[in-house]
Amino acid sequence: MPAVQKEPDRLALIFSEQRWQNAFTLFTLQVAPFFDIRLPHMIYSLLRRLGKACLGFAFLTVPLIAFAGPPGLLDNDHPAVRAVMAAQAEVTDQWMQHPEVLGTAVGIDAAGIPALRVYIDRDAANAGEIIRNLPREVQGQRVEIELTDKFRAMRGNPHSGTSHTAKQTPPIQLGTSGGWSKDLANGYCCGGTLGSLVQISSTQYILSNYHVFESDIVSGGNNTVATTGDPIIQPGLIDVNCNVSGAQTVATLVKKSSLPKSNVDCSIGKVVSGMVRTDGAILQIGTISKTTVGAFINQAVKKSGRTTGLSHSSVSGLNATISVTYDNECAGGTAFTKTFTGQIVVANGGSKFLNSGDSGSLMVEDVATNPHAVGLLYAGSSVDAIANPIQQVLNFLGATMVGQ
Repeated sequence: MPAVQKEPDRLALIFSEQRWQNAFTLFTLQVAPFFDIRLPHMIYSLLRRLGKACLGFAFLTVPLIAFAGPPGLLDNDHPAVRAVMAAQAEVTDQWMQHPEVLGTAVGIDAAGIPALRVYIDRDAANAGEIIRNLPREVQGQRVEIELTDKFRAMRGNPHSGTSHTAKQTPPIQLGTSGGWSKDLANGYCCGGTLGSLVQISSTQYILSNYHVFESDIVSGGNNTVATTGDPIIQPGLIDVNCNVSGAQTVATLVKKSSLPKSNVDCSIGKVVSGMVRTDGAILQIGTISKTTVGAFINQAVKKSGRTTGLSHSSVSGLNATISVTYDNECAGGTAFTKTFTGQIVVANGGSKFLNSGDSGSLMVEDVATNPHAVGLLYAGSSVDAIANPIQQVLNFLGATMVGQ
C-alpha cells in the first residue's frame, strides 16, 4: 500500500526563525561591506518581531503568498522541480569549482516556489564576494542562498552527547550505538548508529554507513584495514571506554567498499543469530514498512540515532550535489572530500536532528505506524543533514528492507 503523503506546509516557511537569521546574515555579507557597517542584532530581532506581527495579515493573503507555489507534492518528478533541476545542472559544476560553494539543491523560497538553493561556507573569508557574484536567477529559476558550516560525515567522537548508547539485551532493537570493533586510533575511539535491518535473499543484515562499519578511508590511523568477518558491535567503542570487551557482537562485516567510488555511504553486517530482532524494530520508532518512499520537499521525517535519539524534521532540498568531508578513521585530520549527487537535504537547526554519532541512522516518514524508509543519513552541518536516497542504497547492495 503506498504511503499517505501530505502537501507541504508552506505557510510555516514564511516566518521561520532560520529564514530570518539567513536574511540578516546575507544582508551583512552583501550590503553592509559597502557602507563599512555591521547592523546590530537588535535590528534583526526587531525585523523578526515585525514579521511575526504580520502573521494575521498573512492569513488574509494565503491565496497570494502561502499557496503561491505549484500544486501537488514537490518531488523529483514534479514539473516545477524538474525545471529547477535543469538550471541546477547548468551551473553546479562551475559554481563548485569555488571551495566556498559547498553544494546546490532544489529547495523552495518563502512563497513555496521551487528555487535553486546554493550552500555557501559561512566561515570562508570571501563568502560575501562569492554571494555578490552569484546571479539572482538561472534559466528563469530563482537562486536562494543558504549559509552553513562545512558538511562532514557524522561518526561519533569522544565529545559526542549521550542517547541510545546503552548496551541492550539481545535480541536488540536498532537505532542504537554500534560500529566496527576496531574503530580505534591514536588513543581515540569512535562509533555510529546501527540503522536498520535489510535482507539479501533470505539473509538479514544490519545497515549502516561505510564510515561507521568499514572506517578505513585511507591508510593511517591504526593501520588496521576492515575485512569481511570483522565483528560489528553494540554499543560502539565510543560508549564502552574504547574497550571492546564491554560490547557485544551483533553482526559480522560484509565488506562492500562503497566509498570513495560510489554515490552512497553504506555498509552491512550479517546478523549473528539471536542477537537482533528479526522484525527489524528501531528504538522509539518500532517496526517499519518493507517498502520505501521517495522524498519530497517539506516531507515530515524522523530518525532514531545514537546521539540525538528520536528526532523529527522535514526535507528541505532534493537532488542535492553536496561536498562532504571525511576524517581519517578516528585519528582526526581530513582523509578526503567526496562530492555526492542526487542527495536529500533535511533541516538540522543547531544539529538537533543529526549530530556526531548519528551516522547510519535510517530516516523514515514521520508517521506513527510502520513508516516507509526515505533515506540513510550519513553527513551534515549544524544547519542541514544529508541522506542517501534509500532506494539508491538498496540498489547498490541488492537488498530490500525488512519490515511489515
